[in-house]
Amino acid sequence: MLPELKPIPIKDRISLLFLEKCQIDVVDGAFVAIDVTGIRTHIPVGSIAAILLEPGTRISHAAVALAAKVGTLLVWVGEAGVRLYASGQPGGARSDKLLYQAKLALDDIARLKVVRKMYELRFDEAPPAKRSIKQLQGFEGTRVKEMYKLMAKRYGVVWKGRQYDPKDWAAGDLANQCISAANACLYGITEAAILAAGYAPAIGFLHSGKPLAFVYDIADIFKFDTVTPIAFKIAARRPPEPEREVRYACREIFRTKKVLERIIPLIEEILAAGELELPKPFEEAVAVAIPNPENLGDVGHRS
Repeated sequence: MLPELKPIPIKDRISLLFLEKCQIDVVDGAFVAIDVTGIRTHIPVGSIAAILLEPGTRISHAAVALAAKVGTLLVWVGEAGVRLYASGQPGGARSDKLLYQAKLALDDIARLKVVRKMYELRFDEAPPAKRSIKQLQGFEGTRVKEMYKLMAKRYGVVWKGRQYDPKDWAAGDLANQCISAANACLYGITEAAILAAGYAPAIGFLHSGKPLAFVYDIADIFKFDTVTPIAFKIAARRPPEPEREVRYACREIFRTKKVLERIIPLIEEILAAGELELPKPFEEAVAVAIPNPENLGDVGHRS
């Protein structure tokens, strides 16, 4: 008899996998990518946080269902991952977490407390007192522009500002292309962790009105300590395939910095700053896709 199926904690998973120009299916019970020559490549779907599907991929219903069951996020993206067309939902979303997040976002005082906590974590200092969210956004934007300039100077990269067109990947300069590719990697694992923990990517605090507002909120806290230096470093070398090198470097920094392990606890710390009580789960709540009676200490299990 086979052992009981259990999901791998989000913190222990491989961060990202990009797939392009292949057919993705479940063959003989295995999640596989089949190229144009018919060669099958087995993919350990349950040990990956997010799979980004680039142009040229096709995926079967069975493969999507299996990815949802094991809690792996599927994201349909454009070339180099700089446009997001759609994303899946790992099985077992929790309504109590969604209500908690929405309650914080709709309470003006609680939302400001959450934004102030984000500012503190991002810049390692308390934000200015008695400032509105709009004012804090202005402070953040100014500091981010200066951080880009300093980083460009450190790595010897010509910097004309953060300029890019999501509809035209080649229109941006090399530095902006590298930054966009690096950000796409970070947004992918951040969204995977947010969904795994039962929260909504669209309900943001500092950012709002965007499908990935909360993803941007959380990813920005990690950005300048992880992927942005990588982007400038690779742009300075001007390699023939910069976007490919950025991906590999991002996956390595996610592993060494233990980013996946840190995201969910960070989300809970940030939301706790709102000082509102977490709602109790409803008795009639739908069970998780894979029952997991043991508490392994990671809210990403949605147990």
